[in-house]
Amino acid sequence: MLGNMMQQPLLISSILQHANQQYPEQEIVSRQIEGGIHRYHIKDLNSRAKRLANALLKMGASPIDRIASLAWNTYRHMELYYATSGVGAIMHTVNPRLFNEQVEYIINHAEDRILFIDLTFVEKLEALQDKLTSVEAVIILTDRANMPDTRLPNPICYEELIAAEDDDFEWPSFDENAAACLCYTSGTTGNPKGVLYSHRSTVLHAMASCMPNALNLSSDTVVMPVVPMYHVSAWGAPYAALMAGAKLVLPGNGMDGKSLYELIDSEQAELLLGVPTVWLTLIEYMDKIGKKLESVKTLGVGGAQAPLALAKAFEEKHDAYLMPLWGMTETSPLATFVTRNKKIDSLPLTDRYKMQTKAGKPVFGTEIEIFDDNLQTLPHDGTTYGNLKIRGPWVIDKYFKNDSTKDFVDGWFDTGDVATIDQDGYMQVVDRKKDVIKSGGEWISSIDLENAAIAHETVKEACVVGVPHPKWDERPLLFIVPVEGKQLTKEDILEFLTDKIAKWWMPDDVIFLAELPHTATGKLLKMSLREEYQHHLC
Repeated sequence: MLGNMMQQPLLISSILQHANQQYPEQEIVSRQIEGGIHRYHIKDLNSRAKRLANALLKMGASPIDRIASLAWNTYRHMELYYATSGVGAIMHTVNPRLFNEQVEYIINHAEDRILFIDLTFVEKLEALQDKLTSVEAVIILTDRANMPDTRLPNPICYEELIAAEDDDFEWPSFDENAAACLCYTSGTTGNPKGVLYSHRSTVLHAMASCMPNALNLSSDTVVMPVVPMYHVSAWGAPYAALMAGAKLVLPGNGMDGKSLYELIDSEQAELLLGVPTVWLTLIEYMDKIGKKLESVKTLGVGGAQAPLALAKAFEEKHDAYLMPLWGMTETSPLATFVTRNKKIDSLPLTDRYKMQTKAGKPVFGTEIEIFDDNLQTLPHDGTTYGNLKIRGPWVIDKYFKNDSTKDFVDGWFDTGDVATIDQDGYMQVVDRKKDVIKSGGEWISSIDLENAAIAHETVKEACVVGVPHPKWDERPLLFIVPVEGKQLTKEDILEFLTDKIAKWWMPDDVIFLAELPHTATGKLLKMSLREEYQHHLC
């Protein structure tokens, strides 16, 4: 017997409809690519998205079409998000920070028909235009006054495109399982892989993100996603913020410490979302000017494990809580959170800081488990390492245009992470399978070793990789970026680590660099260091 309830599809357009009906005057504030600050309201977003929807349909957009963007976090990008998925087409956000060859591969693999780009990426697209086999039209996200002199054939001005349309539009209804958004993985090994989200998965992910044990969003929240909208839909913030009626502050391409602080301060942002490298940049700038982040309550940090020193700095200098988040492109991405609660607040600060280096508890809708190599579950004791797998309604079940099943077993997705889960359900990523160091038959966590090193007050960033060793199979090398203007020696670091790690974890060498290699999404790119230094100990 079935229940007697309405079958109302979960569609992305329903988020905008709800926000427009219930929170029409809520602000959306953006730093513009052309310069200056733009502000309008949800009702304006709704009107302009409908104009764009009419324009897309006139351009022949259909439910199977992929419509791509190379764009920053701005109000125009928001309009594109909702108009594209709203008409039933597929919103494809392309990471413009990837190498040109990867951008070319991604656009061609996705077979994007229409491409929207910000002014800062015109030159990049000019270099690729002859290699893009499916793109039929390019729209530049600006007004006529700022249209560039470009070699792109017949570029269309965004503001003129939507000005030619009216906002008389009814969002169509269709199957909630229809494809809505397409994102590609970072591609640190091999070509990037496509992850195709549905309307249903996107709406459910947004609902879960609003929950108190997740981002805790409401119409009183001022949220600023610094994580780019081209990276896993800015962790779903463009959907969750509107669903909750929160004020949305979009930083555009102002990703330096000064620009971020100015926008945070002027708009009184409370919840920030970003990767560790962004928060390191912000904290350095705040130290430089000697000011406090007065409005900020929580900084969500993901993409890499939160350094203990960063949690400590935000708590003690800014009264702000660094909240670890964990997820992947394949998980939409948010799956686990270390949300601030009474139990965490009751801990001594040193214990709380350690808790803030974990990846968190799963929010309702996701289930995580650790397995051995024989697919047997392992104890949740906080010390046993296992292969981390996940399942849930916003977790991938296959890659786009790829029938391989190697990452999918018995309804679980293999994350590629090695992790522990403690008695309270908090998961901690120990390492990526490819990054864990196997020395003399024992495992060394490169992440734990990095966190120990970065606790040194004059260490800005740390990276650990395993390299071949004639006796021990692999041994750790530690790479250090010192705080600007500070002097460090190998002996300083090794002495500092003496009482913080097991003796046999001690790195065989410490190498100082001006900067570390990162992926386009801010993660440490260990592969290049591993290759460059593979003979360092042999």
